[in-house]
Amino acid sequence: MNQPELVIIGGGPAGLAAAIAARKAGVEDLLVLEREDHLGGILNQCIHNGFGLHTFGEELTGPEYAARYMARARELDIPCYTGATVLDLGRDKTITALSPDRGLFQLKPRAVILAMGCRERPRGALNIPGFRPAGVYTAGTAQRLVNLEGKMPGRRVVILGSGDIGLIMARRMTLEGAKVEAVAELLPYSGGLQRNIVQCLQDFGIPLLLSHTVVEVHGQRRVTGVTLAQVENGRPIPGTEQYYPCDTLLLSCGLLPENELSRQAGVELSPVTGGPVVSEELETSIPGVFAAGNVLHVHDLVDFVSQEATAAGENAAAYLRGEAPAGEALPIQTGAGVRYTVPAALDKGRTGPVTLRFRVDRPYKKKAVVLTAEGQPVLRRVRPVLAPGEMETLTLTPAQAAACRKAETLTLSLEEVSP
Repeated sequence: MNQPELVIIGGGPAGLAAAIAARKAGVEDLLVLEREDHLGGILNQCIHNGFGLHTFGEELTGPEYAARYMARARELDIPCYTGATVLDLGRDKTITALSPDRGLFQLKPRAVILAMGCRERPRGALNIPGFRPAGVYTAGTAQRLVNLEGKMPGRRVVILGSGDIGLIMARRMTLEGAKVEAVAELLPYSGGLQRNIVQCLQDFGIPLLLSHTVVEVHGQRRVTGVTLAQVENGRPIPGTEQYYPCDTLLLSCGLLPENELSRQAGVELSPVTGGPVVSEELETSIPGVFAAGNVLHVHDLVDFVSQEATAAGENAAAYLRGEAPAGEALPIQTGAGVRYTVPAALDKGRTGPVTLRFRVDRPYKKKAVVLTAEGQPVLRRVRPVLAPGEMETLTLTPAQAAACRKAETLTLSLEEVSP
């Protein structure tokens, strides 16, 4: 087997965008590994529209969005192994993989791009009391059953968690004839996009119960109902319990970057995002290993995944050409209201604009997003609304980026706006 210079692990939107960018940047010897039988990743089961507005200027379904990248990969003659599961990634970038037609094989590329996506938080991580009856699914599993396999998980549904997949499945189950009794959310605010709250719940009259959680699942062989209760400081309030009859409980309680391979390789992971800590080049703590998309931090729009992965592909190509980072890393500190930033540091030797992506820790109204260099504001943007479910983006001009790179400390935080 030929040994490629660059291997992209994952053939979803991030992996395809990274491979296309790397090929355009001059990398001829590359390979995409995808464990499913088809490219496209999670987009294949996302048959609703709303994808591609930033990238293509039009609304597409998930499969349509993925098809455009797959077509471009074919035009560029990018080799892709489907049905290939990566078992191990070594610190020296050795990849051990398994596929039905090639058996067990190893690759030793000079550079690797991690694009494995994310997975759902399972029931076992939620500590829900009760038996383990049939009828409890993650929202993504239910989406696959309905959209790809044509099977209905149930006819009377309660959804725990108001992440975007849960909101979308509330609408999808309703359209397929099921009755969605309620969507319960542990936090006092929704974790999904505002447009999904409106289009998937309010338009269909589905109640969203904030500060509520499931305290008991009823039924032994099959779910017969759940008990919901109000929550204060993360604990159920006695006396607020209410029984909801249902035959299905869908869990939409957060997504986790798929980083088992990263952990095996010894990549430094962020305790906040669960993804790798990356430099401005989207390079991890292991030289030559890059990361992009939901494996890095969970995105709300696939367009941003593609943008980030394109940068990762271009940076991997630069690495293969021997263009190492030009200077020392300048960490970006997070101040009031900001959970994390990607990248986590700037390269003091680089030039040109910088795109920072970040999330806030709770909903805010009319706050100023301020980037300071040694205490002096470099960039200030007033935002009327900020929410944890919507990723924020700041683009620094070359002049602003240059001012930041000269500093010794950088901090991104939220500040009050003067009346």
